Amino acid sequence: MISQDLKSLEEKSIYVIREAKIKFPKIAALWSMGKDSTAMLALARKAFLGKVPFPVIHIDNGIDFPETYKFREELAKKWKLDLIVPKSEIKPELSGFACCGANKTVALKKVMKSYGFDALIVSIRRDEHGIRAKERYMSPRDKNFKWDYKDQPAELWDDYSSKLDTKGHIRVHPLLDWNEIDIWNFIKKEKVPMNPLYFARDGHRYRSLGCLHCTVPLKSKVKDINGIIRELETTKIEERSGREQDKEKAYVMQKLRALGYM
Repeated sequence: MISQDLKSLEEKSIYVIREAKIKFPKIAALWSMGKDSTAMLALARKAFLGKVPFPVIHIDNGIDFPETYKFREELAKKWKLDLIVPKSEIKPELSGFACCGANKTVALKKVMKSYGFDALIVSIRRDEHGIRAKERYMSPRDKNFKWDYKDQPAELWDDYSSKLDTKGHIRVHPLLDWNEIDIWNFIKKEKVPMNPLYFARDGHRYRSLGCLHCTVPLKSKVKDINGIIRELETTKIEERSGREQDKEKAYVMQKLRALGYM
């Protein structure tokens, strides 16, 4: 039986996604092929009778894991996703890693302008990072993608429309209240297809997925979702400890997010 907490989280997230689709005629979703963004797409399918009714964007730097690319193609076909794949350049930037961060934001800016998107659904959670905890369900960005984290709108997110910069866009965050175990319980309940890198192989698995250059596996023997949930209930290791970017330092992450980083 579904727990009351998970049921409430689902209902709230589905409500946010539906309201965003109504409010913003040109909306898209970011998809990294990780657990959170894949769960978010599964919630969108629940919200709209088995379909994802908006384009799905994967910012591709060309160096994701082979398993990730295979998973992208298989699930995009199975779920009939309207997939957009802009390319990201690899060059030095603020985070200290050329593969991610600001470089992906540049690629996102181009695709947003090209398609005229006015809103973007992103699968961040408040518990992932202290800077992400400052976000709101519907958070405005200006025309330069900048986020004013010192002047966030009230949490009454359905009243945001009167405060939006019409030349910018809105970030929609339906998973803000979820935690890592919530995500895996939802994946288990809904039988959501998942990137195989999350499951142990040769004594290691990935808990948080980036690309080949900035993600390292953690020691684990877990090979199924029940095992992942049990492991998370006892571990003291931080979720993003396998992500090597300097952007995980609070001041760097804050700068990146202020500039439009996902």
